[in-house]
Amino acid sequence: MSTALLEVKNLKVHFPVYGGVLQTKVAEVKAVDGVSFTLNRGETVGLVGESGCGKTTVGRALINILRFVNPDVILDGEVNYIDEKGNKTNILPLSKSKMQPFRSKIQMIFQDPYSSLNARLTVQQIVAEPLEIHKQDLSKKQIEEKVAWLLEKVGLQPEYAQRFPHEFSGGQRQRIGIARALATNPELIICDEPVSALDVSVQAQVINLMQDLQKEFGMSYLFIAHDLSVVHHISNRIAVMYLGNMVELGNADKVYFEPSHPYSKALLSAVPLADPRAKQNKQRVVLHGDIPTPLNKPSGCGFRTRCPIAKPSCAQDIPVLSEITPSHFVACPWAE
Repeated sequence: MSTALLEVKNLKVHFPVYGGVLQTKVAEVKAVDGVSFTLNRGETVGLVGESGCGKTTVGRALINILRFVNPDVILDGEVNYIDEKGNKTNILPLSKSKMQPFRSKIQMIFQDPYSSLNARLTVQQIVAEPLEIHKQDLSKKQIEEKVAWLLEKVGLQPEYAQRFPHEFSGGQRQRIGIARALATNPELIICDEPVSALDVSVQAQVINLMQDLQKEFGMSYLFIAHDLSVVHHISNRIAVMYLGNMVELGNADKVYFEPSHPYSKALLSAVPLADPRAKQNKQRVVLHGDIPTPLNKPSGCGFRTRCPIAKPSCAQDIPVLSEITPSHFVACPWAE
């Protein structure tokens, strides 16, 4: 049985920009510019970085929906789905019909629980929809029983199935979204900032629910978030992104407590601490300079214009992830 579930190789996602009277292509937004990593079965990989770094675009590329919502998008690289026998399928170039078998294996939980549920459908219809598409051998009664079972699994009453989304709180709506994602018994769930729109107390409930479900069903998570404490709590490994590139990848404790890349150090130094004594001893890393845009990235390392340890050679080539200690990768030749 293969332990790897998804293998991403040099993934690039560029969006063309059109301008002028004839609306010709004038530039490209390099949202993701060469990302590579592997996600194992039963594992949670946390993907962090500031807004606009390309986290959500990576998640949507992995579920392969970008070409179908934006035909102009430019995709390159590989997103290999690996079955239990070790057979690889690059899902990135697949058409809608050929992608259909993989839809049930890879699901997504969206950031906004208010806009990700169809307000005109009941909870029964929302959760049953993936079953009707991917499990067509089930009878109407079996689907109703499955929906009731899924709602119980996410901590909701089965009788809620006949209600509409507007009758629920944000936390309850996100539980409905989780139930919908679980309906097809997926192997991977892309979690696109699933708790960022929720209150702190509700965040903890949803995170604990997701961990319990992972232990029970054994699925993998790609957990996209900007809250580093939440990511550290739920993840086995953490990947740090900056301006479309992955700059650090490693064990969650190692990256969180001992970051090596200068950007990771600055990002993690901004995490608030509850203990006043620990806060006094903490060194805050302040970055200077303007944040570059993916429309006009700096040459070489994208972080060099704000990096405190940048060298002239950093302007030449984009640094690649290199293993500095076992299973700890950093994209910086000067990382400590």
